Amino acid sequence: MNLFDRFHRFRQSDAWLYAVMMIAAGASLVASFVLSVDAIVLAADPNAGLGCNINQVISCGAVGTSWQANLLGFPNAFLGLMIEPVLIAVAIAGFSGTRFTQGFMIGVQGIVLISLGFAYWLFLQSSFVIGALCPWCLAVTFSTTVLFAAITHLNIRDDNLFLPRKLQSAMETWLRLDLDLLVLIGWLVAMVVLVFVKYGAALFA
Repeated sequence: MNLFDRFHRFRQSDAWLYAVMMIAAGASLVASFVLSVDAIVLAADPNAGLGCNINQVISCGAVGTSWQANLLGFPNAFLGLMIEPVLIAVAIAGFSGTRFTQGFMIGVQGIVLISLGFAYWLFLQSSFVIGALCPWCLAVTFSTTVLFAAITHLNIRDDNLFLPRKLQSAMETWLRLDLDLLVLIGWLVAMVVLVFVKYGAALFA
């Protein structure tokens, strides 16, 4: 078995998928914690000088004081403090060998999908409406993207998503060819390119 085959087989294992899920959810939890602390600081003083207020473009303060950052009436970051520990617990249990029911895994998929949609909504709002970027928010978006990729890989591998047979077979072929990894890398690179195209030199002003 060559190195590529070994890597491919490892990528299909519970150890790999749950480890990726654990790391991504952990990174998002750390970012959510920092954002939550910043939200409390901004609630006391909207003009507070946060450590990630670097310039007009990279400014946690500009994003954190926007209505978009408090969509449900409280800081969005508080949602991360509630959701990420649950996902980390699921990942740890799965890594340890726990087998989950199909219904449970569909529920996890739904939670991560909603989290992903919410993260990208705020990313687009920050980029094209607020006109500022928050590094910690970007970290949440990146880690949630990786988390979604891992849980989707897991659910397709285990045939948990009630996909039509032809689509399920096509998705399994997709995984066997590691095309999901290429798409994930391409997607994250595209996000970085979008930010640089949008703001250019202003990122470093």
